[in-house]
Amino acid sequence: MQTATLAHVARLAAVSENTVSRVIRNKGPIAEETRRRVLAAIEQLGYLPNRAAGALASSSSLIIGVLLPSLSNIVFPEVLRGIHAGLADTLYQPMIGVTDYDLDQEQRLLASLLAWQPAAIITTGFEHTQASRRMLANARVRVAELMDIDARPIDVAVGLSHRSAGVATARHLVSRGYRRIGYVGHDWTADRRAALRYEGLCQGLQEAGLSLVAEQRFDGPSSTLAGRDTLARLVEGDASVDAVAFSNDDMAVGGFMHCLAAGIAVPGRLALFGFNGLEIGQVLPKPLATIRSNRFLIGRVAVEKLLESGERSAEPQVIDTGFEIVAGATA
Repeated sequence: MQTATLAHVARLAAVSENTVSRVIRNKGPIAEETRRRVLAAIEQLGYLPNRAAGALASSSSLIIGVLLPSLSNIVFPEVLRGIHAGLADTLYQPMIGVTDYDLDQEQRLLASLLAWQPAAIITTGFEHTQASRRMLANARVRVAELMDIDARPIDVAVGLSHRSAGVATARHLVSRGYRRIGYVGHDWTADRRAALRYEGLCQGLQEAGLSLVAEQRFDGPSSTLAGRDTLARLVEGDASVDAVAFSNDDMAVGGFMHCLAAGIAVPGRLALFGFNGLEIGQVLPKPLATIRSNRFLIGRVAVEKLLESGERSAEPQVIDTGFEIVAGATA
């Protein structure tokens, strides 16, 4: 059987080979009917584009490099679902690397991805090594930094203001009548966004003439177990705390489990407030009060913005996908 070529696709779709190439690379204006005919011809013929040759000819490929801190944390698989949704009607494919919150690992993965001449790079947050920042700044590709908008991006930032989310947490708790508010968190070394939410929480309390009355941080990554044990230490140290803001929902769910085991009434004796809006928090005996971030939307919007143009804008762009307070029943 003869292998299908670009010329075969063009003949079947009744277009030029250049038009087929532009559809494959998603470059330039293409009428929707033309795009549909070309994609139908590709499917009918089983045509496989020569990605390597395309990369050599156009100085870019159909790869979108994606660097995520983790795939075990449910937050980032949801971002990845959004990225896949944004790519669904294109011929671009994600090439995924997991950094484990290690900036040196991000640098190594980034160098490897850039060697493939990707059409774009998606990273998480604004924290990079100097070498990574130089590579991203100098690369001839679009760059999206996700999850955070509290700094100036290299090209495009898509996410939410974590400092504003912290302020909103404080205002919500104060509006519910809580005055002796504590904080339970995890290590900030690799999680700048948690630190920003903490800063916002303190700012919001200061606006109300208040400050944190107690705080405990776990020396390691967030987990339900860490949340349980860290809340136990906090309430043992200050039994007068009437509400606790957690660095995220994982920690808050663990805190809720401690309250169940210790017979601490929630929210009657102690209010609990998380961050992320994870499903696990909403299936507790009392749904968790929290802030929901739009993780799927972040991934999808990032891809759509990157594919709008192959050129960076003169000024970096910031896209705020916002957040919402979930009142729940724990605060």
